[in-house]
Amino acid sequence: MATAALPRSKPPKFGGGRQFDNVFFSGMALLILVTVFVGFARTYFLAGVLRAPLPNLLIHIHGAVFSSWILLLIVQIALVSAGRVDIHRRLGLAGFGMACLLVILGVLAASNSLARGFSPPGSGFDPRTFYAIPMGDMLMFSTLVFFAFRARFDPSAHKRLILIATISLLDAPTGRPPFTVITGRPFFDSIFVYSFLVLLVAYDLWSTRKVHRATIWAGAFVLVVGQLRVPIGSTAVWHTFATWAQTLARSAH
Repeated sequence: MATAALPRSKPPKFGGGRQFDNVFFSGMALLILVTVFVGFARTYFLAGVLRAPLPNLLIHIHGAVFSSWILLLIVQIALVSAGRVDIHRRLGLAGFGMACLLVILGVLAASNSLARGFSPPGSGFDPRTFYAIPMGDMLMFSTLVFFAFRARFDPSAHKRLILIATISLLDAPTGRPPFTVITGRPFFDSIFVYSFLVLLVAYDLWSTRKVHRATIWAGAFVLVVGQLRVPIGSTAVWHTFATWAQTLARSAH
């Protein structure tokens, strides 16, 4: 007995693939740019950039490289959106070099701040304890950039690792006014960093109905290290190390 062949219904598509990826990651990069601009507007961007009253030349260079990293993130995402993956990959090698430079400058800038006895006003941290926060940022950023470089031929993992690496640095701008209205409260110091991670998790669930493995482990890494910075920075062992670093940084002046 002959049976009619019925057309198979296609399973529903969730997300939208590359097109929606381009929109989401472009939006995240622009949101990061706005966050950085607002956080550093008063003391850097609206204060004349090169003429901004920063403590010394090292901090100026650090600020310029950090800002360039955010701009490079936007350019790289735009290149992928435009289908110029060839240029994206060539520029990515320069980007990896910039990331390495950013880590070196981040450690030097943190040590310079320690040498000057700096800790954010109202934070309640002494300079040696606070030193653990930017150093923890450099640990998170360098680790994630390293794995992003290893995963450069796996686009879905690579772009998530680069994005989360950049997100891990956002407690620098969000630890300043006007964000301190929120971040200055107990247990809210990393709320903006975690909010960006939540957006990525939500996008993964919407687009693929599961959280990408890179989002899971990189996000968990940022959460754990972020929460351990202050407890570690409060220990006697860390204070001994920070005192050594402070002495070394002062002698280098």
